[in-house]
Amino acid sequence: MQTIFITGATDGIGKFAAIDLAAKNKEATVIIHGRNKTKVNEVIAAIKRDSDNEHMEGYVADFSSLNEVRQLADDVLSNHSSINILINNAGAGFAAPRYGKDGFETRFTVNYLAPFLLTNLLLPAIKKAAPSRIVNVSSAGQSAINFDDVMLEKDFDGVTAYTQSKLALIMFTFDLAEQLKNNNVTVNALHPGTYLDTNMVNEAGIKPLGTAQSGADAEVYLATSEDLKNVTGKYFNVKKEAKAHTQAYDAEARKKLKELTLKLTGLS
Repeated sequence: MQTIFITGATDGIGKFAAIDLAAKNKEATVIIHGRNKTKVNEVIAAIKRDSDNEHMEGYVADFSSLNEVRQLADDVLSNHSSINILINNAGAGFAAPRYGKDGFETRFTVNYLAPFLLTNLLLPAIKKAAPSRIVNVSSAGQSAINFDDVMLEKDFDGVTAYTQSKLALIMFTFDLAEQLKNNNVTVNALHPGTYLDTNMVNEAGIKPLGTAQSGADAEVYLATSEDLKNVTGKYFNVKKEAKAHTQAYDAEARKKLKELTLKLTGLS
């Protein structure tokens, strides 16, 4: 029986992806994560109803706190020794507060440090379930990381904070894919669509250009398509392979980012 874990799955793209994956395989255990326990429970009930899948679990963590991410990993691993699919969907947008619970820039923490830490902590279970997949939800909005001011303390801008965090996630994707190439685990990054109808987009005051369901369709495609069973270390624009920002292909920049990340997450 498969185990599927989707972060940030109490609304928008993540919620629709959870419904679709639960319906697609009614014997699979689908784990969802959110920040609010009441909402997590409400969404679990809704997904059970809409998917006719009773194997649902929910966990709560604020990804602006790396300690909560560590606890989340511990809680999931205490109940699951193998994970077939991990979708790192949770994210913070332009309008998020500047700093998170750890004092780090919020978007860099939620969009990059948290999934980096969570994925690494869950790796033993993911490798055990091989063939397995990791899908990192990034964005077409990407900007180069300034290693002299990663937290943008000198010149803060919410859009730049968001776009550099999403590039960092792609850089992690490429490194992890290389690390796991002999473990039958694929790792790919995804831009689910531009300005989809999600809370993040609406809170930023941007008029949606597409539906959350279309973004979920792209996530489910990367997570389940037989066409991609041997594809790893790639960046997709919706369902098509695409080129990421040039810095993502800079091995020295990726090395520098990884060293910094290991230090910030305490994994070094």
